[in-house]
Amino acid sequence: MAQNKTQPTDESVIKFITAVEPESKRQDAFKLLEMMERLSGYNAKMWGASIIGFGQYHYKYDSGREGDMMRIGFSPRKAKHSLYIVSGFAEHQHLLERLGKHKIGKSCLYVNHLKDIKLDVLEEIITADLAHMAKKYPEGI
Repeated sequence: MAQNKTQPTDESVIKFITAVEPESKRQDAFKLLEMMERLSGYNAKMWGASIIGFGQYHYKYDSGREGDMMRIGFSPRKAKHSLYIVSGFAEHQHLLERLGKHKIGKSCLYVNHLKDIKLDVLEEIITADLAHMAKKYPEGI
């Protein structure tokens, strides 16, 4: 059975963020780091070379594929920040309408700059996602 390409590493989160360019993207990354650590209660960990994740869960699909993944995370990409909202956005439509300038994928929220969005609404989305994950993938199971 194939393993996920994205695995946790022992690389330094701070060292990674410190190298992010430009300065505005780096400052946003430090804000996201603080926010996600505070809301999740987990210490940040690098997943692969460019994703910062918080917490972990084990999944197993009906197909038999299984693995481990972060509960929530982000990556300060060149074009936009990618925020990994694992539960998706079906239940967050009312929050997305109030968030500000963003785009979404299946489980990714794309934000160019944090100044373009309402951080309190982002915190609501993160909190709701973490609650969903805790219900679907309780810790210790």
